[in-house]
Amino acid sequence: MTTFMASRRFRPPLSFHRLINPKPISSSLSRFPNPPDNQSRNISDSTCEVTSELQYPHTTSATVHSPSIPILNTDNQGDDDVNDARVIQVLLGRRNDPVSALQYCNWVKPLPRLYEEGGDVFWVLVHILFTSPHTHDRASNLLVMFVSSSNPTVTPSVMVNNLVDSSKRFGFEELSSRAFNYLLNAYVRIRRMDYAVDCFDLMVERNVVPFVPYVNNVLRSLVRSNLIGEAKEVYNKMVLIGVGGDNVTTQLLMRASLRERNPEEAVRIFRRVMSRGAEVDGLLYSFAVQAACKMPDLVLAMDLLREMREKLGVPASQETYTSVIVACVKEGKMEEAVRVTDEMVGFGIPMSVISATSLITGYCKGNELGKALDFFNRVEEEGLAPDKVMFSVMIEWFCKTMDMGNAVEIYKRMKAVGIAPSSVLVHTMIQGFLKAESPEAALEIFSDSFETWIAHGFMCNKIFLLLCKQGKVDAATIFLRMMEDKGIEPNVVFYNNLMLAHCRMKNMDLASSIFSEMLQKGLKPNNFTYSILIDGFFKNQDVQSARDVINKVVSSNFEANEVVYNTFINGLCKVGQTSKAKEMLQNLIKEERCSRSCTSYNSIIDGFVKEGETDSAVETYREMSGNGISPNVVTFTSLISGFCKSDRMDLALEMIHEMKSKDLKLDVPAYGALIDGFCKKHDMKTAYTLFSELMGLGLIPNVSVYNSLISGFRDLGKMDAAIDLYKKMVNDGISCDLFTYTTLIDGLLKGGNLIAASDLYSELVALGIVPDEILHMVLVNGLSKKGQFVRASKLLEEMKKKDVTPNVLIYSTVIAGHHREGNLNEAFRLHEEMLEKGLVHDDTVLNLLVSGKVEKPLASCSQDSDTISHYSGASYTGILLTYNC
Repeated sequence: MTTFMASRRFRPPLSFHRLINPKPISSSLSRFPNPPDNQSRNISDSTCEVTSELQYPHTTSATVHSPSIPILNTDNQGDDDVNDARVIQVLLGRRNDPVSALQYCNWVKPLPRLYEEGGDVFWVLVHILFTSPHTHDRASNLLVMFVSSSNPTVTPSVMVNNLVDSSKRFGFEELSSRAFNYLLNAYVRIRRMDYAVDCFDLMVERNVVPFVPYVNNVLRSLVRSNLIGEAKEVYNKMVLIGVGGDNVTTQLLMRASLRERNPEEAVRIFRRVMSRGAEVDGLLYSFAVQAACKMPDLVLAMDLLREMREKLGVPASQETYTSVIVACVKEGKMEEAVRVTDEMVGFGIPMSVISATSLITGYCKGNELGKALDFFNRVEEEGLAPDKVMFSVMIEWFCKTMDMGNAVEIYKRMKAVGIAPSSVLVHTMIQGFLKAESPEAALEIFSDSFETWIAHGFMCNKIFLLLCKQGKVDAATIFLRMMEDKGIEPNVVFYNNLMLAHCRMKNMDLASSIFSEMLQKGLKPNNFTYSILIDGFFKNQDVQSARDVINKVVSSNFEANEVVYNTFINGLCKVGQTSKAKEMLQNLIKEERCSRSCTSYNSIIDGFVKEGETDSAVETYREMSGNGISPNVVTFTSLISGFCKSDRMDLALEMIHEMKSKDLKLDVPAYGALIDGFCKKHDMKTAYTLFSELMGLGLIPNVSVYNSLISGFRDLGKMDAAIDLYKKMVNDGISCDLFTYTTLIDGLLKGGNLIAASDLYSELVALGIVPDEILHMVLVNGLSKKGQFVRASKLLEEMKKKDVTPNVLIYSTVIAGHHREGNLNEAFRLHEEMLEKGLVHDDTVLNLLVSGKVEKPLASCSQDSDTISHYSGASYTGILLTYNC
């Protein structure tokens, strides 16, 4: 005899979870009929439990059939011999004994076969089980197992039609709505929400009122699946048939609104329920508070918290309080956040890690790291264990403020409690140490990260690059060796960055050794490698080494790109070998190693300009244009600068017109070159017109532009205009440099305004700008000419104390002052001191000391031309020419 135990292997692959059917809290909302108590228990029992209930026991035939029903002859009975009509006849005879009917059906037609066939036998059995409250759960489980089978007739339309049709044909006239509700719930249990929604629609069409818990199950599953539109549609149909659900229904609708990020709608739903006088529960209040926090409406959230306490007599949950605390912190309401926290703790509700982390974040964002640390310590003292996020927040903010002492302390505490730092946090710590100029500590953290397997290639690359950019080449080298020791092989990019750092520090021997090491490791240099070395050698005035590198590139099979060749050409131009650079470019073009480009031509034009070969620069420009290379703003700026320096302003203006004809706009350097040229010609009207034009285009003039104008006005004795420009610089946030202050002080001293000059000197010192010998010269000469010889003499002594060597002009001026004052001994002493320092005077000083007569000016512009040659923009020519004693 076939038993149901043998059919266990056909169990559907479902794992039914226990769903507790919540009792409705609000009677005014519970207008759906509810299942009896025995059905409101577990509505998703496991398949295993169902099977054991349906197993046919080993009994005699007398216990299986009713005496009024003929007994089937089962001697030769097989599955195919069972007549459905006969089975139905026996089942109908046992309609008043559902358990016996189930046992009989399981005996003659095992459940897997019953599910496979479907048919009238299945539906008659289901109807019989619905006749008794004691077998409702078995009927429900039969429907679940049937719809989860592979039977193609499990679609809602077929199932509902079969339910209705079979009830009429076999005399079950009083078909309960329970059958439809159980079918609806069966679809939910197997997670076929499309079938569940279709079944619900069919029930509404047939005026079958769904059970509240089952409809809530449908809504819950739809919301969890993020099918918010379908959930709202189901609810709207509920409303159309005159029902509104219970508190659970309301909770689900509010949850759906929050899922849609529509907290305003969630609050409206809550208020609508409240307006009907429903007795809402704490969970509804919790959803309402969360919705208010997300709006955000903190006033409403606080009111709801208070109302909840007053109406329900209990405080909110930890989760609800946490929502309010987090919202307050996000809105910058730290006092409110702390008050709500104190209220929560006062009710005996402990802080959550989320709320504590939020408060700490709020203190940190408000730059109150002291309070954040105190609160962090309080959290630990009260027994709340900080998690990785809380530790990370503290460490990251201490690193941002470069308070690495506290960052390390928290980092150690985190590791002490067994929380491993993330790679992001390790990277943050390392960056903090590097910014705080502590590369050794950064390397220690990095070494520790290897032990925990946090370090990876990307982190190594970023840290190494940061060390190189900051010029910490020793730490970078140690880092490189550490990587190798840990099994991380550096690639060409690492070596390129280290070479670049050495080149910037002018350590070309070390850069060359790194290059050799890279070759020994079998790494192939790339274009960036060669460009770094060539540029480094040129910047260190080692032209021959740069030539050796380019010759190696040319003689090897390496296919260098134009960047390498342009770097070499630009280097030749920078060291005053522009003609050779031009010749090399032509050879490279013939050899098809390099094409004609605007970049290479610009380097050559700029080189000729700086060498004073303006005609050669123009010739190169014409050649460039003739070869079809379009000049850019850099090209014209170099030419304009050259014309201005050679006092050929007409050609400079011609270049401006040509630029405009090519739709090229002047940049700040181009305007600066023109303005400087007109200032040197003392044409301040044109210079200032160009300055106004520059400003009108929205360009921001740099300090060189301002210096040119200030120097021009100083030369004309228009110090009011010069001071106005200085004030504009300060107001526009443009930092004045040493040249600015020197020019202004010079002009003020010439005009006899010693107080203003002194104020500017004090300001310069306060800004940390170190005066050079030219500024000292300006001060000494200016003070001497205005009868302030004592102050000038003291200034000379201050220079010597600061290890600043006075030049011949300064010594000559002070010596002349002592001579005028009759201090001949001091005058001769200073003369001997000057000779001891290797400073050579001219005959003027000697005549002064011997005869007391000055036959010519003490100094001329030519004496200090070498001193001022390194200044850009306006020169000190005007300063030097005016200092005659």
